Amino acid sequence: MENTPVTTSPRTTIRRSRTDRMVAGVCGGAAAHLGVDANLLRLGLVLLTVFGVGLGVVAYVAAWVLLPEE
Repeated sequence: MENTPVTTSPRTTIRRSRTDRMVAGVCGGAAAHLGVDANLLRLGLVLLTVFGVGLGVVAYVAAWVLLPEE
């Protein structure tokens, strides 16, 4: 059996943005990580809050507490 080195991709973490923020930078940091516009994530969060009976607020606060700042 041959020993082949395991290659791993560099691990990137989502961080809260210091510049692209409206409240805490959660959507701005996630958008930078995903490569999408932050306003799309903000719109999705509003829709999740309205149609998910407040689930968006819970997810946002959890990300605010758990994600490190840039």
